[in-house]
Amino acid sequence: MDKVIVAVDAMGGDNSPGEIVKGCVEAVNEDQRIYVKLVGKEPLVDKELSGYQYDKSHIEVINADEIITCDEAPVNAIRRKKNSSISVALGLVKSGEADAFLSAGSTGAVLVGAQLIVGRIKGVERPPLASLIPTTKGVTLLCDCGANVDARSSHLIQFAKMGSIYYENVMGVKNPRVAIVNIGLEEEKGNQLVKETYPLLKECKDINFIGSIEAREIPHGGADVVICEGFTGNVILKLYEGVAGALLEKITESFYANLKTKIGALLVKKSLKKTLKTMDTANYGGAPMLGLNGLVVKTHGSAKAKEVKNSLLQCVTFKEQEINEKIRQNITTEAWEE
Repeated sequence: MDKVIVAVDAMGGDNSPGEIVKGCVEAVNEDQRIYVKLVGKEPLVDKELSGYQYDKSHIEVINADEIITCDEAPVNAIRRKKNSSISVALGLVKSGEADAFLSAGSTGAVLVGAQLIVGRIKGVERPPLASLIPTTKGVTLLCDCGANVDARSSHLIQFAKMGSIYYENVMGVKNPRVAIVNIGLEEEKGNQLVKETYPLLKECKDINFIGSIEAREIPHGGADVVICEGFTGNVILKLYEGVAGALLEKITESFYANLKTKIGALLVKKSLKKTLKTMDTANYGGAPMLGLNGLVVKTHGSAKAKEVKNSLLQCVTFKEQEINEKIRQNITTEAWEE
């Protein structure tokens, strides 16, 4: 496989450019197929890079003087700040100079910029954000987890199809189980959107639709691909992360309660660490925006080097499995049949 060129927004996120640069260095040191174009304020990025050992032929710095912050209106920021790290990096994907784009910056700006600059695959109505979340059985794909706070049934149908293609090719699970988020398992339950979408999903021959899923069953791996509009998906994702963090705090607190619990902690430390690692969302990279003319990946604003590195490795898998081509083929065929 040829090298995978990723344009990285070096200035986005709470820990930029430090953790972003560190993650990029770790990624190219681990996988020689990765070539990074770090886009941002060149003096700052160069300063960060100077502290690391890496193959200089795998990282390039591209200057972009402007930064889009999270408190700016996304549409206005993308249109006004043509030399921002987000706009310049997305432009590299648009021009074919990069295979993928990665950012921990303003979600709104990334979502708007992705559609205005990179553009949608013909036939895709709304590109969703698809995030892999850990479960007791492995991982589940949550789609949409924040790109479209409002959606129609036709959008959810496409989310299901694109999510299935992504999960099957990235996770290697043939015919993944698809479920729609609902407040009960009965077909007649749900809001208007769910009631409209459910029978349409049942009719889809190219997905393995298993019905509704309640939120409490998601952590237990009740489905491989979970479909919902972005408002519900983002609430699920944020609650998921919050509960995980709270449980970790409580577990740590209980281990340090007294001498007996401290001894117990030492005995289970190795196996507990292994278990907690499987539940760490940073191990699964960022959330790709499906249905675009290029790969756009959004990581958490608080992303550290490990998440950045894994997101870059994720870009390799995405290109290797030709996810965009398979989505394009599916959507084009669908449009032709209609």
